[in-house]
Amino acid sequence: MDRLNEIVAAVDDFVWGPVMLVLLVGTGIFLTIRTDFLPWRNLPYAIKSTLSKEARTQSRGEGDVSPFSALTTALAATIGTGNIVGVATAMVSGGPGALVWMWISAAFGLTSKFSECMLAIKYREKNEKGEMSGGPMYTMKKALPNKTFGAVLGWLFAFFAVVASFGIGNMTQGNSISSAMYETFNVPTWITGIIITILALIIIVGGIQTISKVSSIVVPFMAIFYVIAGLIVIILNYQNVPAGLAMIFKCAFSLQAVEGGVAGTIVASMMQAMRFGVARGVFSNEAGMGSAAITAAAATTDHHVRQGYINMTGTFWDTIVVCTITGLAIASTGVLGMTDETGAIVKGSALTIAAFKSVLGPLGSWLVTIGIALFAFSTILGWEYHGEKAWEYLFKTHKYNMIYRIVFSLIVYVGATQTLDLVWNFSDIANALMAIPNLICMLLLSGEIAKDMKDFQVILKKEKKEAKANNYD
Repeated sequence: MDRLNEIVAAVDDFVWGPVMLVLLVGTGIFLTIRTDFLPWRNLPYAIKSTLSKEARTQSRGEGDVSPFSALTTALAATIGTGNIVGVATAMVSGGPGALVWMWISAAFGLTSKFSECMLAIKYREKNEKGEMSGGPMYTMKKALPNKTFGAVLGWLFAFFAVVASFGIGNMTQGNSISSAMYETFNVPTWITGIIITILALIIIVGGIQTISKVSSIVVPFMAIFYVIAGLIVIILNYQNVPAGLAMIFKCAFSLQAVEGGVAGTIVASMMQAMRFGVARGVFSNEAGMGSAAITAAAATTDHHVRQGYINMTGTFWDTIVVCTITGLAIASTGVLGMTDETGAIVKGSALTIAAFKSVLGPLGSWLVTIGIALFAFSTILGWEYHGEKAWEYLFKTHKYNMIYRIVFSLIVYVGATQTLDLVWNFSDIANALMAIPNLICMLLLSGEIAKDMKDFQVILKKEKKEAKANNYD
């Protein structure tokens, strides 16, 4: 068993190694250039659309949920423990400069996220119940010229998505919640396991309508709650922020290893900062993985490009906003590089807790623990929908979806009460393998993506002109 664990861990390290990261970021760079930087140029429009009243209604076009609900359900799956634990781990392993590389990967990830979501809406279809079904697997099957190749890619993507949903999207999250609750509040893991399993069952059995309703309330609340708490930590430490930012940028682009200053005992070079920053950035916002596109396909919209822009902002909220708050809180409080009583460097959730605790006392650890619990639980909900739609695709019918929902909910208890490294590593590998068919599909359809964006740009200019004229009237 130990030998099998070692083999799976080695495969996991390989699939999440430099080749995968270059593929993910490289695809984002290629698509950004191919689309004439339109995702960057239209980011203000995308954010404004997301926050508009219209995004909360189902007045324009057809779909199962509002544009805002589709975004928050996708965000439920991506804003997770990576935003709290992952950022801290990246800054310990790659130094404070890892944060800059998270931003850079997110900037190009905007286009990847836009492309996969836009295509998913364009090629979605209705199942026998009249619900929308879409995602990279449908895009591959319907849009790629070679139908056999498209069908194989689609099946592989759906299979890996189902495997990943039980691990990354379920068991690891359940474990994060129960561990955090035990460490901070001394709640036994089995009690936490029962509570989150019952909550998951109640919400998940209701399908996308219930999941999206809960997500559209919980996701904005938890993100605002965490951002405000983080801002308080940063503001109360304002005198250290300039030094923290200087160290972040110095470490991001320094070819020699940098140590000391705000980073304490951390020694890091530009290459380490790049490697860990990009890896954690991709892990956190899932741009290029294809998962968010499954949820985007449920949105009510009259144009696939319009909803693509709304879903694209998920990468902005996740990495540029939430991850930055964690990173600045850690950099400005001087906790980076600190050691525990055994002499080991503090990392992961313990480091983020130390940052919040240094300013807010015990309240700081409570806030981070509640943040972890909310972030992880919302990830379970978002990933259930991803996995369910992939499951439906594999079986070519929605009839077995309820079996998936119940089994998925019950597995939460196993995750909360057991640490199964083998299962987690397997699902981690599946998560990486989802990306490969998705990236191939986006690269092959890059011309279509660019054309559709440029066509919509004409509509957008016309709408802006009309809005301006109405304001003058």
